[in-house]
Amino acid sequence: MWDSASETDIAEVAAAIGDPSRTKVLRALADGGVLPAGALAAEAGVSVSTISGHLARLREAKLLTVEHDGRHRYYRLASTDVARALEELARIARPLPVRSLGESVRAHALLRARLCYDHLAGRLGVALLAALVDGGVLAGTDGSYRITPAGLVELGAFGITTEEFSRRRPAIRYCVDWGENRHHLAGALGAALANRLFALDWLRRGRARRVVKLTDAGRTGLHETFGVPLDWEDPPATR
Repeated sequence: MWDSASETDIAEVAAAIGDPSRTKVLRALADGGVLPAGALAAEAGVSVSTISGHLARLREAKLLTVEHDGRHRYYRLASTDVARALEELARIARPLPVRSLGESVRAHALLRARLCYDHLAGRLGVALLAALVDGGVLAGTDGSYRITPAGLVELGAFGITTEEFSRRRPAIRYCVDWGENRHHLAGALGAALANRLFALDWLRRGRARRVVKLTDAGRTGLHETFGVPLDWEDPPATR
């Protein structure tokens, strides 16, 4: 039974996230990047003087941290757990109305391939995790994923060794993707794979924030290396 010392103030966090302008701030930082207050004001559609209050509220709720570089201040999500919470909330929230062609294009791009903090999400992230399981790099289902002995060898050949992982972060975690309602890979391995794909130029950042694009070399490479289907972009219902 919970006692008063172990309960958490969910209402405080919910209230901090609940303001539309603050939600836009969190979404803008959901790719794990850092932005100054001016850029976040533009993302939220408010003035620079107004954004300061929103940023203070998000910091009080421990959703944001600030980094100082001389006279400049840069904001980022406080942890990967904040990104995961946003992903989970997106699964139960109603879609925002699409009011322009640009918003429609961006919405489809986010569903196709995006960053969830520092790892791949969207249809591409789901397809990659499924391929890792099908190919024997990972074993397990329903969140109990683990790297197999053969997977260690395969990942090492791809340039990823588990010795590089921080002990402060689990090697494998997952998020339930809000667009696909299936798992995509998070944790240290998810971040390492995304970094490796960028380093190989198999993955590039899109014009819209959080959106990523798989290059032709990446499409071929992921198929030949891990067995990611060449038609991963097609919605499951149309395959």
